[in-house]
Amino acid sequence: MATTDAPQKTKSRIFLLVLSILALCAWGGLLIFTRYVPPRGLSIFILFFVLLGLALICTLTPLIYLVTRVILIRHSYRPILTQTLRQATLLSTWVGFNLLLRLLSSWSIFTAIVSFGIIVVIEILVLGRI
Repeated sequence: MATTDAPQKTKSRIFLLVLSILALCAWGGLLIFTRYVPPRGLSIFILFFVLLGLALICTLTPLIYLVTRVILIRHSYRPILTQTLRQATLLSTWVGFNLLLRLLSSWSIFTAIVSFGIIVVIEILVLGRI
């Protein structure tokens, strides 16, 4: 059993390490982008949200993996990278959606709570399917 888990552990560690390095690069790219590119035009805003989404996904995936692993260590449950990647994507989509609403001056705490509830329902439905 231990011999079959070893390659999976190594793949997970390499994937998390690559995501961590990619997160640093994405945040650096977003910092440079916001410093040197003036906000003119729709394509600039789209590129900003793409960079922000990439940075959030790359940051949240290792964090969710580690938090899940620490919290559920006594239950002998190992978090799956695809699940943590999906959860990070859902959270970064929620953040991007709320920032887009704020950009359009349509944000309120009610829309943030409702959109978070939608994210929770999606996660429950996906987990129920698995």
